[in-house]
Amino acid sequence: MVTVAVPSAAHGHFLGDALASVFAAGASVEVFVADAGSEDGTLAVIESWAPRLSGWRSQPDRGQAAAINEAISWGSAPLVTWLNSDDRLLPGSLGALAAVLAAEPDAPGAYGRVWNVGPDLKRRSRVWVQPFSEFWLANRCIISQPGTLVRRAAWEAVGGVAEDLEMAFDYDLWWRLYRRFGRLSYLRRDVGENRVHPGTKTLTRRRQHYLEAFGVVRRHRGSVPLRWWLWWPWAVWVRSMLYAQRS
Repeated sequence: MVTVAVPSAAHGHFLGDALASVFAAGASVEVFVADAGSEDGTLAVIESWAPRLSGWRSQPDRGQAAAINEAISWGSAPLVTWLNSDDRLLPGSLGALAAVLAAEPDAPGAYGRVWNVGPDLKRRSRVWVQPFSEFWLANRCIISQPGTLVRRAAWEAVGGVAEDLEMAFDYDLWWRLYRRFGRLSYLRRDVGENRVHPGTKTLTRRRQHYLEAFGVVRRHRGSVPLRWWLWWPWAVWVRSMLYAQRS
């Protein structure tokens, strides 16, 4: 069984799609929705799915990271993950990732390949995901969160995601799991979709995201590789403008 936390904030138009993908992901799941008191129709979506959910709440909270930790703590399954309410899992993905962890008992978690998709799911490009390497993890986040699965024991040992971070808490989690338990396992299979739309924090708060990632690398490596400084203009400014033009 897998515990799946679904943090949600004003994504009622995406939430049903996300939940449907979880139940089609090839594993026995307990699903918990932690909504931040959305007033956009989210509550009606949650109530329509309530018979299949293991638990939910809709009220103001302390942010996305806190909501994820809270929802995962409600469950008891030996494997855990979260899926943002605007993302999707691909059919069979959780079953495939769980099989990797069954075959590699020392790995704290597993991850696969992920697509960036537009709001209508038609525009697609691959997220840069690759086999685990500390060198590459220091130079960029090579793990895409919608394609991950973590052992509950490892999750609890490192304290879940860091609630003092708003943007890069997933990147920080990969580092803490690696430092404590060793490398995460890589599955060469498409397992998730990261939906890119104008309301995402990654697009609207790119500078904060980049600065938090800087801090994560410095915290775990002691210094920030030159690549981060060289890519700053592209990652923060140019990509924002390019996406604005496409939108």
